[in-house]
Amino acid sequence: MSNRSISWAAALRELKSDRAARSAIREERLRTSAGLRRAPVLAMSAWRGLSGRRYVVVIQPLDTVDLVAEDPAVVLAVRRSEQGQASIAAVRVCQGGDPGFLGWLAACATRGACELHAYRLAETGPERAAIAADLGGPIATAGAGGV
Repeated sequence: MSNRSISWAAALRELKSDRAARSAIREERLRTSAGLRRAPVLAMSAWRGLSGRRYVVVIQPLDTVDLVAEDPAVVLAVRRSEQGQASIAAVRVCQGGDPGFLGWLAACATRGACELHAYRLAETGPERAAIAADLGGPIATAGAGGV
C-alpha cells in the first residue's frame, strides 16, 4: 500500500477546470419511447446553456414556416456535422406571428442550418431573451432584424 499525499489545492483546480470544460453550450439527445401509450412521437432534444440550465426543445424541419405563427418561442437554428454533432447557427427570440421569421430562416439556411429547435416554456419576453443569451450564438429578436 502506498501512502500518497494529495494536494487539495491541485485537486480543486482540476475540478474547476473540468467544470469549465463541461460548461460549453451543448446538445444532450433525449431518448423517446415510440408509441408510448399511443401518443404521437415528438422529436425532442435538450440543450445545456452556459449557466448549466437544461432546455428541452421540440425539433422541426428547417422549412417549418408557421413555427411561431401562434405562440412565442426561443428558436435555435441548428446545423449538424457528418457525425451528427449539433451546433447552434443562430438564435431568435420570436413573438407570436413574428414578421421577420421567414427572412431569418433564409439567412439560417445559408449558414448551414438544417433543423429548428423551439423552446416554448418561457412566459415573458425578458425570460426568453435571458434564455437566448444563455444558449449563446448570434441572437436576433423580432423587430431587430439580423441573424
